[in-house]
Amino acid sequence: MTARSADAGRAGGGSSARPGGASSARARRGSSAPARPPRRPATARPAPGGRPSAGGPRRLLNRLKRAWDRPLTAYYLILGGSLLITVLGLVMVYSASQIKALQSGLAPSFFFRKQLLAAVLGGGLLLIATRMPVRLHRTLAYPLLAVSVFLMCLVQIPGIGVAVNGNQNWINLGGPFQMQPSEFAKLALVLWGADLLARKHDKKLLVQWKHLLVPLIPVAFLLLGLIMLGGDMGTAIILTAILFGLLWLAGAPTRLFVGVLGTATVIGALLIKTSANRMSRLACIGATDPGPGDQCWQAVHGIYALASGGFFGSGLGASMEKWGELPEPHTDFIFAITGEELGLAGTLSVLALFAALGYAGIRVAGRTEDPFVRYAAGGVTTWITAQAVVNIGAVLGLLPIAGVPLPLFSYGGSALLPTMFAVGLLIAFARDEPAARAALAALATRKPGFGRKPAGVRWKTMRRRVKKRPSGER
Repeated sequence: MTARSADAGRAGGGSSARPGGASSARARRGSSAPARPPRRPATARPAPGGRPSAGGPRRLLNRLKRAWDRPLTAYYLILGGSLLITVLGLVMVYSASQIKALQSGLAPSFFFRKQLLAAVLGGGLLLIATRMPVRLHRTLAYPLLAVSVFLMCLVQIPGIGVAVNGNQNWINLGGPFQMQPSEFAKLALVLWGADLLARKHDKKLLVQWKHLLVPLIPVAFLLLGLIMLGGDMGTAIILTAILFGLLWLAGAPTRLFVGVLGTATVIGALLIKTSANRMSRLACIGATDPGPGDQCWQAVHGIYALASGGFFGSGLGASMEKWGELPEPHTDFIFAITGEELGLAGTLSVLALFAALGYAGIRVAGRTEDPFVRYAAGGVTTWITAQAVVNIGAVLGLLPIAGVPLPLFSYGGSALLPTMFAVGLLIAFARDEPAARAALAALATRKPGFGRKPAGVRWKTMRRRVKKRPSGER
């Protein structure tokens, strides 16, 4: 009895001690309360009425500025913008050219297939240009200029040169393929002019006006003369813009620049005055009626196409103007078909892509220390932006119809191939900046390249990445 009572007493004491121990533990925990979290700064508190303070938008703006100033911004803008313009152009060429192909007795995808082939070849040229060193680009300048001059001379030989829409600037390559050498003359003038000015810059010769003009101006006038023999004033305008861009980048004095600009203006006015076709195009600026003899038919129907598109367009393939109403819907006036089918949203997207491409080119030209890169990047940027402004301005009725395609967008392999090579130049220059090279090297060490497996990882058939097991482990 005594042992049982003692055991019971110990058991009872233990059971009575547990509640007491728990309460004492709770008391101890309560006595040491956790520290309160620090208060937020007054600037982070929301303003009265639930509206955020000005610190949030300011921080967001600062982040955007830092992202915009990153070394690879120009590289991504040029690469992404040019690819988006080219892909969207392929879609619009297919949509705008179907009726034209059927009216000519061809397959609906005839023009699209030719443009797709040119885009593939141009993509190869773009990749080659991005991998070529600057020294090799400079080496190609003189051969490309000589070949361009030779081909433009062949255009004027009867039986070799082909006239298209009144302009004899084409060479028949056999079958449905033709080539326009004047498009390659733009690239030749950019590379040759940049190399010439860079060599004179290194020798401190650009401070003399005669070294600025000779031999750059005579060679440019030779190219312009060969182009004007064929009657293609639109291409001559773009070539003149490239020349002025090179002179501006070379630091031509204002008097010299104004003198060259005035001479070019007088020559252009004489060429327009002596041609009834050019005078009629000049008279169609801002026209809202086809006029006598329907001389402004194309300009007016381009405005009709843009006006009927609204904000979001009638949809891909639903254009009415391409059914024989608007001439050249897949070349010079493809922007009007874009506005009709994709609306204001589509046209603004195209304008934004060209603006991004132009900004990136200016940024590359402004940040480099290499004079050749500065002149070449500025020349390419002037070429693409000036041609886009002339084409879109004609469609909007703000400029006379010059007959130039929208870069990377309109149908035409002769225009697409040199333009994509020029874009490859910009990409190569953007990658060649010291900060961009360092950023790309950091990305290469941080991320495994496409198709390469990181160290210590093997690929399974179900695309799972599994760590390699040490030897002996089962």
